[in-house]
Amino acid sequence: LDLARALASEPRLVLLDEVLSGLTPAQMTDALRLVRRIRDRGTTVVFVEHIMRAVLDLADRVVVLSYGQVIAEGLPQQVVRDPEVVRAYLGRAYA
Repeated sequence: LDLARALASEPRLVLLDEVLSGLTPAQMTDALRLVRRIRDRGTTVVFVEHIMRAVLDLADRVVVLSYGQVIAEGLPQQVVRDPEVVRAYLGRAYA
């Protein structure tokens, strides 16, 4: 509901914080589709997200913070393989 209200003003920038938290897989798919449509119509989307499927699917550029410090930034496919990011967040499955 908050996202719909924000989009009514046709913003150039939307900030999303953990919008996928608590969603079922089907709801997550719908939410990702909606965010992709928002982005594709020219709205800049900045989002905080820990669900890697969403990050890899939506992000053109990723900045990873650990304890308030930037530890990596760049293309999503590169960042998920950064050794410091793997150590801090992802674990060996992404190494």
